[in-house]
Amino acid sequence: MVWSVRKACRSALAAGALLLASCSQGPSGPAEPRTEFNIGWSIYAGWIPWPYAQQAGIVKKWADKYGIKINIVQVNDYVESINQYNAGKFDGVTVTNMDALTIPAAGGKDTSAIIVGDYSNGNDGLVMKGADTLSALKGKQVNLVELSVSHYLLARAAESAGLTLRDIRTVNTSDADIVGAFSSPHVTAAVAWNPQLSVMKAQPSANLAFSSAQIPGEILDLMVVDTATLKATPNLGKALAGIWYETVQLMLRQDSEGEAARAAMAKLAGTDRQTFEDQLSTTHLYSDPKAAVAATTSPTLMTNMQRVRDFSFSKGLFKGTSSADAVGMAFPGGKTLGDPQRVTLRFDVSFMQLAADGKL
Repeated sequence: MVWSVRKACRSALAAGALLLASCSQGPSGPAEPRTEFNIGWSIYAGWIPWPYAQQAGIVKKWADKYGIKINIVQVNDYVESINQYNAGKFDGVTVTNMDALTIPAAGGKDTSAIIVGDYSNGNDGLVMKGADTLSALKGKQVNLVELSVSHYLLARAAESAGLTLRDIRTVNTSDADIVGAFSSPHVTAAVAWNPQLSVMKAQPSANLAFSSAQIPGEILDLMVVDTATLKATPNLGKALAGIWYETVQLMLRQDSEGEAARAAMAKLAGTDRQTFEDQLSTTHLYSDPKAAVAATTSPTLMTNMQRVRDFSFSKGLFKGTSSADAVGMAFPGGKTLGDPQRVTLRFDVSFMQLAADGKL
């Protein structure tokens, strides 16, 4: 299933990958200039443009323009793709904002988010049986993948109702088991993502009580690149931005070429055309670089990342630290969150800005 590869391993990410990440060291200086680069990706509707671009020759077109070679490499396991990035086998990787923060950045690997590609706009949701008000969560059991984006969504849902996670008992349930669990009589609330979410919503007496559409921009999907590599070869960032915007603009066209592109992407995602289209409908893709720049330079991004950071720290995802400020983040305009002397996650808007200005 397309979505499960992206998010199913979040418990493994929290329990195991962070240990590996904690051994990573940040770069001591700019990397040596190179001409060939490897970019990792895993299956998710918002990341399928990358392998399609390679298949369609768009990757080669932009790489040739900048005199480099880019290999878009699929990794079937999302957590493994991040592990390989941490180990230096990939120069960049597709990743969510929460995982970019809690794995490479928290582990000391200086990482730059150069493309804010999309945000979940209803792909993740909380479903309840026989109730549709969040106040009914108090004292309830909620099944979900713990220490995941689902856990974060539940925290935000509880907050909106004046509750905290202490008012709720969570039960760790894998994405493979979540639909079956919600079908049983004793499970009356659960958090999931598509396509599981759509199946659960269709069950008798099920109500969607909260979804990621109510927290737009908080669950982001990014293209991140090793900062030292990017400094040594900024043409890599330029080529990746060119690839992204040409491909996404093509896939969203409502003509025969756009339809053909989406059909090819559905095949790459291992699903049928209608299922892929349904997933796109709840994915807010930043196809316009100007919109991406606006979102990345907005104060809202810093606010959202503070929420994500505070949740992650509260759940022990910044191992070996005594404060959420131990991991520094840099934002456009010279703003920082956390320790400015230990910045390891940077939202670099420069390449999206070049695209917006037509200067790639």
